[in-house]
Amino acid sequence: MSLRDRLSISLKDAMRAKDATRLMTLRLINATIKDRDIDARAEGNDTGVSDNDLLAILSKMVKQRQESARAYEEGGRLELAEKELSEITIVEEFLPRQLSAAETEQAIADAIAESGANSIRDMGKVMGVLKSKYTGQLDFGKVGGVVKAQLS
Repeated sequence: MSLRDRLSISLKDAMRAKDATRLMTLRLINATIKDRDIDARAEGNDTGVSDNDLLAILSKMVKQRQESARAYEEGGRLELAEKELSEITIVEEFLPRQLSAAETEQAIADAIAESGANSIRDMGKVMGVLKSKYTGQLDFGKVGGVVKAQLS
């Protein structure tokens, strides 16, 4: 079952269950995907964005909500931070399982070997390999530092 189908089924289930938070979050996800589909059609891609692009969209949504929750907690707005954290839980249901630290290290080592990288100048090649294989499974902000350390 494709990611789009899973989102659609979950949206319908949330409507039936009258789960307002889940429904709002799923509608927000669908609206973001539709915006990207429209942009893709403008560029000549009539099929819309791929599942890898959808995973990137969802990962970005999680990261945005984590930043918002942190800001709300620092500002003393705990009820808004709770709301952001509940949205993160809903969005993460559609993301693949995050790789463990050991799996991340192995994935980075494999990507370095596959790309033939041997210096920091090859970091872009390594990140390209990682993004093509592990979108949604890695936090590329954190992985960048590890890749840089291994290539130095």
